[in-house]
Amino acid sequence: MSQIAQTPKPPYYAVIFTSFRTEGDNGYGEMAAKMLHLAELEEGFLGIESARDDVGITVSYWKNLASIKKWKENAEHLQAQKIGRESWYESFRVRISRVERDYGI
Repeated sequence: MSQIAQTPKPPYYAVIFTSFRTEGDNGYGEMAAKMLHLAELEEGFLGIESARDDVGITVSYWKNLASIKKWKENAEHLQAQKIGRESWYESFRVRISRVERDYGI
C-alpha cells in the first residue's frame, strides 16, 4: 500500500478511519492484510491509502453508501472490529464523506 489510490471521477465516497493503537502488534498486521484482501473483493471498493506515525489514518474509497454498509456488515470484518475495540485501539473515529472533487499530479 505504498501508492495513491487510483479513484474514478467523482462523486464517490471515502471512509476515513483515524486511530491511536495500543502497544505491540498482537496479530494486528496479519488481520490488516486479511481485511485489505477481503475489502478488495467487495463490489464497490475503489482503493485505499494508509499512513501511521503516532496517529494512524486509513482512507478507503467506495462507489456508494450501499457498498460501505455491506463492508461494515461483512462477518469477518465484524470480528476484526470486535478485536480492534478490545485489543488494538486506544481510541478511533470513523468518518464517511462524499468526494465531490479529485485532482492532482
